[in-house]
Amino acid sequence: VQLQASGGGLVQAGGSLRLSCIFSGRTFGAYVMGWFRQAPGKEREFLAVISRSGSTTDYADSVKGRFTISRDNAENTLYLQMTSLKPEDTAVYSCAADSIYYSQTYYSKYGMDYWGRGTQVTVSS
Repeated sequence: VQLQASGGGLVQAGGSLRLSCIFSGRTFGAYVMGWFRQAPGKEREFLAVISRSGSTTDYADSVKGRFTISRDNAENTLYLQMTSLKPEDTAVYSCAADSIYYSQTYYSKYGMDYWGRGTQVTVSS
């Protein structure tokens, strides 16, 4: 499995960004997908997970109501729409894949099976 995130950049507080993650190497629809981030000096943080069909999603409290995870199984692409961005959202954002849908508590502790190279998001105040 190969994953490549893109779409990061510099945005002002209150602004929006949409991240994309291209999946290749296996059947995209067979994998649960997630987004994580890591800020300098901080631990990796779970953000969101989406089921194989896209019918089920779950979010960390820190982003619930502001971020939306979605997927296009025909295009092998995962998305993260981010709105109302705050300076504390500044981090490297990474997409990940797993063969099983676990809880966010599990993903927060153990992560997922496959990881992509992240994309930097910087939110200025």
